[in-house]
Amino acid sequence: MTVRKNQAALTPEEKRAFTNALLELKRNGTYDRYVNAHNAFLMGDSDFGDRVGHRAPSFLPWHRRFLLDFEAALQKVDPKVSLPYWDWTTDRTSRSSLWAADFLGGTGRARDGQVLDGPFAYATGKWAITVGVDRRPYLRRALGAGSAAELPTKAEVDAVLAMPVYDTAPWNSSSNGFRNNLEGWRGANLHNRVHVWIGGHMATAASPNDPVFWMHHAFVDKLWAEWQARHPQSPYLPGAGTPDVVDLHDTMRPWNNVTPADMLDHRKFYTFDTEPAVPAPVTASPR
Repeated sequence: MTVRKNQAALTPEEKRAFTNALLELKRNGTYDRYVNAHNAFLMGDSDFGDRVGHRAPSFLPWHRRFLLDFEAALQKVDPKVSLPYWDWTTDRTSRSSLWAADFLGGTGRARDGQVLDGPFAYATGKWAITVGVDRRPYLRRALGAGSAAELPTKAEVDAVLAMPVYDTAPWNSSSNGFRNNLEGWRGANLHNRVHVWIGGHMATAASPNDPVFWMHHAFVDKLWAEWQARHPQSPYLPGAGTPDVVDLHDTMRPWNNVTPADMLDHRKFYTFDTEPAVPAPVTASPR
């Protein structure tokens, strides 16, 4: 069973294994297929994006499946690798360990946002940007320099986790409820604010160009799991019969065999390092 760990607790060997797997996916072309899928999903059909993966109830199950697919690609390179999560309520400055040169590298230079250190700097020759909003080939960041000066706090997260209802009509960016407050279109602005705080590519539809995308969404996914544990009687909503929204048993595009119901129990696929491990299946003893 895969265990997703806090990036701050990774050993130097685990950091190297993760970054090496990312670099190999970039080298063999797999990585950019995920960037392109996310970018095309948002930019190519905004109505589709609004109703399925963003600004909609299926934001959380859609990204859970997206991360699962990507994690499986990483594990084809190295079976020991899993997606780490970044707890931005704790590691909340540009000096945090994930931005060190031995991991993701730091912020971009002032004049153009180009990341100059770490394994994903353009100068290394291993991380050229081919999917994006312009022709610049280098990864860009501007940590804390934009309109989001601070990352969300634990108190803000706790307030959202306390919300008892998953989502409400009209099931979009104006909805109240846990999903939309976590996504960030109202209230404390959690998920969206982190994208803006990082800036550069993370502030665009081509946000997976920055490897921190996966660690950010792994933490958003963890927060969903924590909300489910706090509110076990609160289901995914809407349940059925809702026009132009992915109901509990509706198929999520672009997959043809995945519904939100399939994604509700993360422990079928992985656990987090803060929860008990899933027991191994019991096998009958030979008689």
